[in-house]
Amino acid sequence: MQRTVFKNVNIFDGTGDAPFLGDVLVQDKRIVEVTRTLGQLKADDARVIDGKGRFLMPGMTEAHTHFSWNDQPSLASIQFMPPEEHMLWCVRVAKRYLEMGWTSAIGAAAAKPRLDVVLRNAVNAGEFPGPRYLAGSQEITTVGALGDNTLPHMNFEELSFGSVCSGPEEIRRSVRTFIKYGVDHLKINLSGEYIAGIPAEMSPFAEDEIAMLAQEAKRYGKRVAAHARSSESVKQCVRHGIEMVYHASFADEEALDMLEAAKDKHFVAPGIGWLIRTSFNASEFGITEEVARNMGYLRELEIASESLRKMHKRGIRILPGGDYGFAWMPHGTNANDLQYFVDYIGMTPSEALRSATSLGGEIMMKPDELGQVKPGYLADLLLIGGNPLKDLSLLTDPSKIEFVMKDGVVYKDIGAEQESSALHHNDHMLDVGVREELVQ
Repeated sequence: MQRTVFKNVNIFDGTGDAPFLGDVLVQDKRIVEVTRTLGQLKADDARVIDGKGRFLMPGMTEAHTHFSWNDQPSLASIQFMPPEEHMLWCVRVAKRYLEMGWTSAIGAAAAKPRLDVVLRNAVNAGEFPGPRYLAGSQEITTVGALGDNTLPHMNFEELSFGSVCSGPEEIRRSVRTFIKYGVDHLKINLSGEYIAGIPAEMSPFAEDEIAMLAQEAKRYGKRVAAHARSSESVKQCVRHGIEMVYHASFADEEALDMLEAAKDKHFVAPGIGWLIRTSFNASEFGITEEVARNMGYLRELEIASESLRKMHKRGIRILPGGDYGFAWMPHGTNANDLQYFVDYIGMTPSEALRSATSLGGEIMMKPDELGQVKPGYLADLLLIGGNPLKDLSLLTDPSKIEFVMKDGVVYKDIGAEQESSALHHNDHMLDVGVREELVQ
């Protein structure tokens, strides 16, 4: 039995309520006691961590990850990476996420068929550190749609990183193949994407194709995620019960009404960071603001901001995450989404943190044991050097994420590392002194 007591911590419990000073007791994998009075917990046989008033919060969930995206400027560079090196890349990225406080993640599509599955299995087996992970399929697409073939504006040929299908029976085969590989959910590209030269408002799939995917997923007890920027694609998600809606930029009033009526069944991970950083932070990679405007991204950002504000007011669940892993938005900078939620969607900082914590527990299908600091919940905990409710950018700074625990296991402890370094330095100086005395 392993016991850890966090004493004198400023606790944000994930519900959105105001933080409070208290102590927390962790036993093995779970939180067993949370007090609002300091010094009440017995710590005789426990490791004691003095928070000194630091901010304690639940681990965060990234709802739309692509661990196999390799921080390069183009989609082509992702697919050209050989599978052996690609798996090693995914392992390193998983460690990066965990150390940045993302203790859970949803795989939104792998660049190669089994990358997500192998990574999830390795993390679960304790072979490598990484977030609690739900593995996605490759992106299921159709001929000429996102995930198939070329990037015309970049003037080079690209290998397809999706599973290209045409017609319901090819969809059925693709779905069953990924289920055979062991995925937790399927991913389908129901709309276009400007950077791929395909209008974001395009909806390339026929209803019978989507119905086949949804039917087969349900048969095997799997959820579905969709790249769905167009308004029609959002409606398709609701009509066919596709749980995870990625982007939803152009959702019109009808689509919003449909989402609201089924808001207990759906999650929206808008990937707004992609729109912002592609519009304003990609100049050195050839996408100036003018280029982004000509592609359509500035217009999409304006429309998406308005539609997402409406979603938020309607109580539709919006979570952080989306397409990090490009040169202008590398893996590990994902917490930028939280400030974007405040600036572009109208959330309060507390609502933004709740979207990354307790809502994360919901999308991970563990609403009663993940994403909150409460007795009985899994011990996914972060200690932050500063108050994110006053400055959300703290969660983008590795030095401010001072302590990371997942399932009661410590994966990062800056304080302990500094203490160990100081002891090593003192031991070294002592050895030097002894040697000098012997020489004399």
